[in-house]
Amino acid sequence: MVEAGYGRIVNISSRAHLGNPGQANYSSAKAGIIGFTRALSLEYGKNNITVNAVAPGIINTAAVVNLPHYGKIKEAAERTTPIPRIGETEDVANAIVFLGSRLASYITGETLHVTGGRY
Repeated sequence: MVEAGYGRIVNISSRAHLGNPGQANYSSAKAGIIGFTRALSLEYGKNNITVNAVAPGIINTAAVVNLPHYGKIKEAAERTTPIPRIGETEDVANAIVFLGSRLASYITGETLHVTGGRY
């Protein structure tokens, strides 16, 4: 990317970077990805390389659906999320496609939360 003078990097974090009870290890790892993203954006912006992160919230994946308390998760999401549903994988994919495109050519070091407004 440096040699080409162009590139797009999109890292995947999680809204858990804000902190989740009982998940200090996961939350700190996801916060680390955001710090890594910011540092790389500062280092490589001069090479026309953007570095951003996507931080999904609750997304409808097999890992979530197969949780024993999925019903409670879904109910809580529908009750407390401004967009009252669980996110779909396409919601996350669309954010990644945008950040990887030329439409996002002046966006770097940012974290795009795909959470339906839940923080």
